[in-house]
Amino acid sequence: MRLPTSPEVEARLARLELPFNEDGLDPYGIDRRRLGFMFTSFGLFYKHYFRCRAFGVENIPKRGRAMLVGNHSGGVAFDGMMVIASCFFECDPPRLAQGMVEKFLNRIPFASEWSSKTGQFTGLPEHAVRLLNEDRLLMVFPEGARGTAKLFVERYNLVRFGTGFMRLAMATKTPIVPFGFLGGGEAMPTVANLEKVGRLIGAPYIPVTPYLLPIPLPARMEVHYGEAIAPVGTGDEDDQVILEKVNAVKKSILQLIERGRKGYEAR
Repeated sequence: MRLPTSPEVEARLARLELPFNEDGLDPYGIDRRRLGFMFTSFGLFYKHYFRCRAFGVENIPKRGRAMLVGNHSGGVAFDGMMVIASCFFECDPPRLAQGMVEKFLNRIPFASEWSSKTGQFTGLPEHAVRLLNEDRLLMVFPEGARGTAKLFVERYNLVRFGTGFMRLAMATKTPIVPFGFLGGGEAMPTVANLEKVGRLIGAPYIPVTPYLLPIPLPARMEVHYGEAIAPVGTGDEDDQVILEKVNAVKKSILQLIERGRKGYEAR
């Protein structure tokens, strides 16, 4: 079955630096046709529904390994979709940002297959190490599911960061590009989370909005990329050393959020 792909997406796919074979698959099983359909769909949300804007994309390396590290914003991971879309539509040449998805997606019919076929793999350390060692672009949300569970009033706050991403970046000599994401909380203004209901379907929770349904509003979104950070070390340092480096990245993300809010709220 042929999946619909826009001419713009097809042209950018041709410039995507992935080693597709004659069947349109790369060594990880990423499917070129499914990427085309995904980016055609993402493009509609990115350009028209959320009217997303990306700032500082020049800070993303044109080639080679890098780790995009930012905040979660909104009850559902539309922020990840928009970051992936920004790297594909705004970077020159286009790049595929590959995320480490939550494990519960493997329990949702079709979601696991589609995520892996489009380069989004379960968040296991061995997956991340292999991707970075092959000079891929990795997208990380250190807040995890706690980040998407933030309520509307907390949308610009940061919850506790995991530290694994920093050890990974240091061990693989990977530059970290921090980013601040805005608008996810406005698109999905969460007022409560139904954890027990979520567990019934294998999810951490179900977000509740003032209009009850977890359907995003057409709020404007923005992603602000900062200058790359090159963490020095082996990744085997004491927890306190790692935590100091993590907090430095967290501070950079907060600065990007605050700087972005001034323009976001004025527009």
